[in-house]
Amino acid sequence: MTEAILLAGGKGSRLRPVTLHTPKPMVPAAGVPFLAHQLARAKAAGVTHVVLATSYLAEVFEPYFGDGSALGMRLTYVTEDQPLGTGGAIRSAADALTSGPADPVLVFNGDILTGLDIAGLVDAHQRAGAAVTLHLTRADDPREYGLVPTDDTGRVLDFTEKPQHPDEIVTDQINAGCYVFRREVIDTIPAGRPVSVERETFPQLLAAGALLHGVVDRTYWLDLGRPACFVKASADLVRGIVASPALPGPTGEYLLLPGAQVADGAKLGGGTVVGAGARIEAGAVVEGSIVLDGARVAEGAQVYDSLLGARSSVGRNTTVTGAVVGDDAEVGSANELTDGARVWCDARIPDAAIRFSPDC
Repeated sequence: MTEAILLAGGKGSRLRPVTLHTPKPMVPAAGVPFLAHQLARAKAAGVTHVVLATSYLAEVFEPYFGDGSALGMRLTYVTEDQPLGTGGAIRSAADALTSGPADPVLVFNGDILTGLDIAGLVDAHQRAGAAVTLHLTRADDPREYGLVPTDDTGRVLDFTEKPQHPDEIVTDQINAGCYVFRREVIDTIPAGRPVSVERETFPQLLAAGALLHGVVDRTYWLDLGRPACFVKASADLVRGIVASPALPGPTGEYLLLPGAQVADGAKLGGGTVVGAGARIEAGAVVEGSIVLDGARVAEGAQVYDSLLGARSSVGRNTTVTGAVVGDDAEVGSANELTDGARVWCDARIPDAAIRFSPDC
């Protein structure tokens, strides 16, 4: 049996307004909550028990996933009243594990989409005899991530968290947010206080001479922290660029959920998903976007690389590009929202009122 801890407690501030009432792991991507894709991939890799470490809007997880039996695994929920950082969340969740001291425990960040061979990472951890094994990937611009240089054998040499100066960029290898811990190592993390594994736990283990092993993998990897990345992840799942057993339909240029309505003459593509009860009217174009349940795209509107919240509407001949429209918001006709525009939940934008706005 392989157990896992899935860190799902973040507020998703950068994804607002869609995370005002929904925790980031529960925002739909490719037709189901993003968390469903992570759980399905974990199950396919042989994970039988997942502990969900929750905090923000924790009450929404269990009603959706239950005890995990419908997924063919067991789910346990551990909720933090006060966020304790990555290390604190891992330590709190560990009390629900049943693994022995030397057993491997997977740890996933709840906002990463990857094509990583999860079982292969566990095997590499076991072969190396490591205290912790880290999934690493390479980034063209690594400044926003934790840098993890390794030697020729994969031994981790150092950690530099989000370098501020050019001379600190010693590698393009970054922490990709998936780990395998020896269970007894988790038990050494201090309990009951905030702890960062990146800034505290891993550097302390290195200083103590523990073996931290890095596995560099160049398969698909995307951090979903920003709206554009979340929308791209959904589109890539729909198109099959990264596989997920949780996809509720065949891969292709678009995915229609039950009850979605698409009028003759509307054009869909680029991995668009249209939610239940959503309506795309004649002459509308929707490319590479997420249209959540009950939303409406009116005749002649154009929506590109955007997220339209539940029951939102986009008026006739309006263009929405790279934007987020919150739940129940109404964007009138002949508007233009581009380049990171956000329309907050329940907002009302009159006809021909906006050519562009980053925050409506």
